[in-house]
Amino acid sequence: MKLKVLEENERIDKYLKEKTEYSRELITKMINDGYILVNNKEIKPSYKVKINDEITLNEDYIKPNTLVASDIKLDIVYEDDDLMVINKPSGLVVHPGAGNHDNTLVNGLLNYTQNLSHNDEARPGIVHRLDKDTSGLMIVAKSNQAHVLLAEGFKNKSIIREYVALVDGVIPVNKAFIDAPIARDKNDFMKMRVTKDGKEARTHLTVLKRYAKYTLIRLKLETGRTHQIRVHLAYIGYPLYNDPVYNKKASTPFGQFLHSEYLKFTHPITGKVLEFTSPLPEEFQSFLDILDKEEI
Repeated sequence: MKLKVLEENERIDKYLKEKTEYSRELITKMINDGYILVNNKEIKPSYKVKINDEITLNEDYIKPNTLVASDIKLDIVYEDDDLMVINKPSGLVVHPGAGNHDNTLVNGLLNYTQNLSHNDEARPGIVHRLDKDTSGLMIVAKSNQAHVLLAEGFKNKSIIREYVALVDGVIPVNKAFIDAPIARDKNDFMKMRVTKDGKEARTHLTVLKRYAKYTLIRLKLETGRTHQIRVHLAYIGYPLYNDPVYNKKASTPFGQFLHSEYLKFTHPITGKVLEFTSPLPEEFQSFLDILDKEEI
């Protein structure tokens, strides 16, 4: 949906509430997630519209009242009254959106329990996300209090997340720090790109093993931008192996070799330190086994 602004000096969240069927709360979430652009640029909910501004709304953002429960098997690593830790398989979309309205993690969670946080009506329980083809550990909030405190933990970087990935090419250095801002691609709404006017994005990289044509690495995030790891690695010339979006080489249906392997955080209610490790998916590990044999 595109709108041409005919008024001036009104907050965009208030303006769109009057011009669309969306609530102000949902509009704010859409803006923060990059689903609403002004003149092809991301803005804040406090942005004041100007005459002749062109507002673009990506209506693939899910509407809360369309959520349904689906019978999806969940790999629950940990659960209590306030939260769960899920081991998400590659191929599972986290929440409903473009072309995926039923068979997502959110739909599976709704089938498993009604005790999910509803701080975000469109994404009950979801505090943070993993891309569809990124596997591994993620936290789900069951209580609203836990959701708020966990979100704060992600914001202040007290929640530690580490990923293991395989990239095309041999990285010559043992460690690297990528500090490159990211924004939505103006030519492809489903992609992100590095650009000077984007949101800050920082990734730490450590080499675990080098192969003839690939490098196995560990990654730690300082920020959590959409597609951050995938965009940063492609930007430095070492795209994720098998990434169908940011790697120009052909890929299989399994998708990018990126796994959320390690998670450590303080329980927001009990104060207990929780720590989890997840083994690599079978497809990922099997490919490494083949590479290891070739090295012998």
